[in-house]
Amino acid sequence: MANPTQQAQIELLADHLSANADALHRRLMRAIRQPAADGALPGISQGVAQALFENEVALRQRANGLYLEAAVLAASGLGSQQQQLLDLTARAQEKIDKIDRLKDLVDLAGELLSLGAAVAAGKPEQVLKPLEKLKQHIEAL
Repeated sequence: MANPTQQAQIELLADHLSANADALHRRLMRAIRQPAADGALPGISQGVAQALFENEVALRQRANGLYLEAAVLAASGLGSQQQQLLDLTARAQEKIDKIDRLKDLVDLAGELLSLGAAVAAGKPEQVLKPLEKLKQHIEAL
């Protein structure tokens, strides 16, 4: 049986990924509605917008997968990395709301997807690389 504390932490991680998807959606909608004259995310093309929407959907799917697999993931040995994941995804949400360069928004969304995929795989050894990339990107912002 899964440890209830670990399960709650995994579900909280899923909540954070969902919140990141919400933040990505809000930011993307602002970029679409905002005239390019003020320099914030200028010239967002339909292709880039579509790719970001697809990233948003994928983040939501990862979060939903975590909710469904919380008991399995809790037993997979993420252990001490759980709090770091929670903290990092919370910081990512803050950054999404403040990003003003399209490239940074796309990169951060992609790194969140990679992290979500690694966690959803339930293999702790696959979490470290995307976790470090996301951490470095957030620090750079």
